[in-house]
Amino acid sequence: MIETEFLVVGSGPGGAVTAFELIKQKKKVLLIESGKNYPLSSCKPYSSLEMEQKYKYGGLNPTYNNPKVAYVEASCVGGGSEVNSGFYHRTPDDIINSWSKEYDIENFSSSELEKHFKIIEKEISVSYLPKAVAPAKASLKLKEGADALGWHSMEVPRWFKFNDDGTGIKQSMTETFIKWYIDKGGELKSEIKAQNIFYRNKKWQVSCIDLKNQKTIIINTKYLFLCAGAISTPLLLRASGIKKNVGRSLQMHPTVKAIAEFDEEVNYEDMGVPVHQIKEFSPDISFGCSISSKPHLALAMLDNEKYLNRVTNNWNKMAIYYAMIKPHGRGKIYKLPFFKDPLVKYSFTNSDLELLADSLKKMSLMLFKSGAKMIYPSIKNFGKIETIDQINMIPDRLSKTKTSLMTIHLFSSLPMGENSDKCPINSYGHLVGYKNIFVNDGSMLPSAPGVNPQGTIMAIARRNVHKFLESF
Repeated sequence: MIETEFLVVGSGPGGAVTAFELIKQKKKVLLIESGKNYPLSSCKPYSSLEMEQKYKYGGLNPTYNNPKVAYVEASCVGGGSEVNSGFYHRTPDDIINSWSKEYDIENFSSSELEKHFKIIEKEISVSYLPKAVAPAKASLKLKEGADALGWHSMEVPRWFKFNDDGTGIKQSMTETFIKWYIDKGGELKSEIKAQNIFYRNKKWQVSCIDLKNQKTIIINTKYLFLCAGAISTPLLLRASGIKKNVGRSLQMHPTVKAIAEFDEEVNYEDMGVPVHQIKEFSPDISFGCSISSKPHLALAMLDNEKYLNRVTNNWNKMAIYYAMIKPHGRGKIYKLPFFKDPLVKYSFTNSDLELLADSLKKMSLMLFKSGAKMIYPSIKNFGKIETIDQINMIPDRLSKTKTSLMTIHLFSSLPMGENSDKCPINSYGHLVGYKNIFVNDGSMLPSAPGVNPQGTIMAIARRNVHKFLESF
């Protein structure tokens, strides 16, 4: 049996910030993570080996219902920060205002979050590409297409620290908050998976599996912070019999993709994630370019597999582009008897499917304006589009059975606020009706923010833990 004063479950952005802020106040803190602790040099960024090592099930987790969504969860120390693009956005003011009003969140405004955003941005070195480093051509195609249509595009800042030669190191959690946490004497245990929690004798008792040797261990803690992510945090609560408003309001950023093929070379080995996004229709729609390595291109072309030979011969003239929407639909997370993994259902509204279709059409138009010669949408057996006029072949509402969707952004399964009809946690993450237990990860975001969410998660996590420390 292990005894601690503070236990933080999950080492992604929410958990890493929480553990670091607690250890700074000289608390006795234990941080546990179900994934392995890999050194930065263990694999090449965005490689197939990275997917095998650091993604849960290699990144292949489908939702139930149609259309199915392949959702990506990290499974390693540092969570999603170790594998994502490092894109950083502040939460839009109108989103913060709508959350505050609809969910009745106390002391929640852009001005109140400003100080936390500023500190986070300094700590993780949020920055733009150095002037000496030219963006990839696949990235610039977004800007070209946007400029041709008079749309707003931008280079997205990232949490990267750049050397004098222009090379950058992503400031993931293992490079920043977790490293600093350990330097201050914090304890980290990886491959420890929490399975159940119970409140006994004025302490939380957490039953875990040590995945290294398949043994059960018990951790006793006075204060418990759950930061295991929008799927695993509600799953743990539901497995422990805590169910009111838990895991019934999952949201995501559904993403539809298309491969664009150009006459010129736009892609190269180790291109990474292109840095431009189009925000003309934000927060409802955002456009960007994703990892476009040869294996990723081949995987994306499986929807139109008769053109796989194009990837073999022309991959350096191709790139994968995405349209991400802010949906109305919600999902539910179920704990099934005898199964260790959840059943995740997600329901799209008709307006969501129409918005996805509209976003795919707009993206195709933008890509043709940027010089694309052929576009292969991620619709099963759709084929290719070769002219602007053929964009009308895309239906006005995407098919529930033929459309391939994915997401890397999950949140809202435990929305925060004082609205008791919707919120299982209060305005600062405290689980309503229970002592000394808090949620401080993406679960707490009330709805899809319409932008890459990790800056939002870290700023709110810092706000919440500071509120706790004030009252402590």
